[in-house]
Amino acid sequence: MDWYRVLRPLVFSPLAPSPERAHDQAMELLQGLAQLRRSATGRSMLANLRHWFTAQTPELSQTLWGLKFENPVGLAAGFDKDGVAAGAWEQLGFGFAELGTVTLHSQPGNPQPRLFRLLPDRAVLNRMGFNNQGAAALAERLAALRPSPWENPNIPIGVNLGKSKITELEGAAADYLGSFRLLKNWGDYFVVNVSSPNTPGLRSLQDADRLGEILDRLQQDNQGQKPLLVKIAPDLEWSAIDDVVGLAQRFGLAGVIATNTTIRRDQLQTKTLKQTGNPITAEAGGISGQPLRDRATEVIHHIYRQTAGQLPIIGVGGIFSAEDAWDKIAAGASLVQVYTGFVYEGPGLPRRIAEGLAAKLAERGWSSITQAIGCGHGSLEQ
Repeated sequence: MDWYRVLRPLVFSPLAPSPERAHDQAMELLQGLAQLRRSATGRSMLANLRHWFTAQTPELSQTLWGLKFENPVGLAAGFDKDGVAAGAWEQLGFGFAELGTVTLHSQPGNPQPRLFRLLPDRAVLNRMGFNNQGAAALAERLAALRPSPWENPNIPIGVNLGKSKITELEGAAADYLGSFRLLKNWGDYFVVNVSSPNTPGLRSLQDADRLGEILDRLQQDNQGQKPLLVKIAPDLEWSAIDDVVGLAQRFGLAGVIATNTTIRRDQLQTKTLKQTGNPITAEAGGISGQPLRDRATEVIHHIYRQTAGQLPIIGVGGIFSAEDAWDKIAAGASLVQVYTGFVYEGPGLPRRIAEGLAAKLAERGWSSITQAIGCGHGSLEQ
């Protein structure tokens, strides 16, 4: 599986397609893979592909929210916004996949160019703006995927919900609720995304009153049927993070995703964006990848400590290796997600992470990944 590392210089060369075009091409390929499920020959091919990309690590299996996760490595939201490859992610070794961000109304997103690789930083700058086909289209796609046993994904599928750009902040709760109602029969868990920096005013919805209204409306409709999580920004002050965590506990959320992209620029080696010629500090958008790694881990550690490990956390931000994933699990994450690491490290990353995590368990004589969750804290009673 090192072929991607051989090809990577070509993938990232100046002659390669733009990052967004390269992403679109990858999604077209993955959509084609997902459609192979429709024939016996295709399913045989996918079984071979899954054998190649999937680690045999039963010690990584766990059940969370009544869902079985064969391994804790998931695909983060933003990669498959419209669920076109929902049937393919399990073949690449993922333990779960999160689709979206999806909004109630379809929208084109922000003007291009809006996706940039910051190669010296092993990072991505994106200001996509929730470009997606809308909740109804995603519901239709997932409904078509799920009826037949041979088509049903064998991994949990999450759905990340965002606010439509045309919806005023005062109508945010109704907007999220509309998407949830269209999709609640098709997602295994749902995420309230109030932390993207690319929709005007969205991060203000992390304010306790506004977020409380959204969570209240959703949970009244949900009635405990589906796990509901909230995704937070890494740039919040500790007190604001505590407020969000308090709301998660108050409204009985299933967990927290930590974290979204960051708007910080101070740690970047990249000073000028080549594609525009502008200083990186003048460019809008969120940074993902390696510059986010340590802050995301700190936030996970803080939430785990504040909740005495009682609120499950999905850790995301700067995961490029098993070591990165282990750090987040030791800090308190039950599951982890990759996006930018997947771009830089290629389709073999989930397997490498899973095998590396299994090796770390073996070194310690542990038999289950659950023993590692929060192990970096020692005793919370101390």
